[in-house]
Parts: sequence; C-alpha cells; structure tokens
Amino acid sequence: MSTPPSASSAPPADRRTLIADTAIGLVAAAGLRGLTHRAVDAAAGLPAGSTSYYFRTRTALIGACYQRLAELDLADVDDGSPSGAALPGRPGAAPDREAAAAALAGLLYRWLTVGRARQLARFELSLEAARNPELEADFHRAGQGARSRAAGIVAALGSQRPQEAAELLVAWTEGLLYDRLAGALARSRPAPDLAELTAVARRMLAAALADPV
Repeated sequence: MSTPPSASSAPPADRRTLIADTAIGLVAAAGLRGLTHRAVDAAAGLPAGSTSYYFRTRTALIGACYQRLAELDLADVDDGSPSGAALPGRPGAAPDREAAAAALAGLLYRWLTVGRARQLARFELSLEAARNPELEADFHRAGQGARSRAAGIVAALGSQRPQEAAELLVAWTEGLLYDRLAGALARSRPAPDLAELTAVARRMLAAALADPV
C-alpha cells in the first residue's frame, strides 16, 4: 500500500477536510469541469497525489463533498441566526414561530450572502448524483441530516406530523435558495433583505405547520 504524501504534518482527518473544502471551492468557482484530483492538490497547496491518496476516484471525492457540505450546513443551523436567534429543538431556543422565523431568515440570509458559493457548489454537485448511481447513497445520506434536523424544528413548534412538515420545509427552503442564487431572475433581484426573508420564513413555517387537508 502506498504511503500518504508527507509534506504536511496535518492529521489524515484534517487533510480530508482540507481536500473536501478545496474541492467544494473549485466547483463553486468553475463547476464540475474544474474538479480534478490535480486541481485540488494545487489549490490546497498539497503535494501531487495527495487527493488521489485519500479519495481514489472522482466519485469518492464528490461523495466527500456531500458529507462536508452537510456538516457545514448543519453547523450553520446549530449556530443560529446573526441576531442570536436559534431554531427550535436546540438548547436555549424558544419554541415559538416568530423566533423560529427570525432564525430561519437569518440562516437563509447567511446562505444567500457569505455562504453563496457553497450553496452554488451544493446545487451543482447534487445534479451529479442524479446522473451517477454510484453517488446516490452518499447523496441520500447527506440529505437525511437536514431533514432530521428540520423534523426536530417543526416538532418543537407543535407539528403532529413532523416528518411530512419537514419535507415541505426543506423543499421550500431549497427552492427559495435555488431561485435566488441560480434562477432566471437571480441576477436582477435586489440584494437579500433580512426583513423580507423573515416574512417569507414566517409564511413557510405557517404553511408547513398547517393541518393537512
């Protein structure tokens, strides 16, 4: 078995994270055409062959991106909004809809501004799973974390059918992000506005928590 490149003293876990973060950045900047093992090595400042040592195939590298994207998105959810509001279901979070709307709006605002590149990369990488059956399991596993967290949020807000409500909330959130970041009107829309996003989040939560017909 080959030995890992030794130019860096970073532990393997840190090296894997660096590689995944760099790969995500390359996809955000250049799309999937820019994602090669050699390009990741160069962009991360790693010795040639480092990326292929940890992730032998492009499929394995993309799978690592899915996992890392899920980790980063869930960390954002746990951090709460810029105003300090936390989504329900977390320690210190108020179980009321208005606080939840404020926290969700803050999360959306973050993903539409400082987190924009990462979300664009996530959308780009998600399409690859639709074309490559080998990626299906990794993509599904990464997506389950967001849905489980959403189910906890709506359950804390009183939903009697949290799984169903969570599926709706995630779908609407994804749709809003895609529309604002990559939709036909994305370039002509005004800059993200926290007050407007709070109103949107309030409506999304109300619809998700409504009694099913």
